[in-house]
Amino acid sequence: MARLKSELEVVCPCCQTTLVIDTNLGRVVSHKEPDRGNKPELSEAQRILAEQAARRESIFQQSVDSEKTRGDALSKRFEEALRRANDEPITRPSRDFDLD
Repeated sequence: MARLKSELEVVCPCCQTTLVIDTNLGRVVSHKEPDRGNKPELSEAQRILAEQAARRESIFQQSVDSEKTRGDALSKRFEEALRRANDEPITRPSRDFDLD
């Protein structure tokens, strides 16, 4: 494709995509992504899906386990705070009015 004088070809430093920009329009006219070498083969799709399913299941199981023990941890923290509150002497709260 023939380029116009008003078109610039720029390579993105992050993803190496080639962009063609029309300076008159101020827009990207076309782009071409580079070939990626890390494309998975179709024959490996079943294995990849099984690995992802196992990963999701393990993350879910960790979440369930943490929620089961969360109640125990919260009750221990509450009992500790209650014990500290009972050990502290009861004092009258100071008011701004009393400081004058």
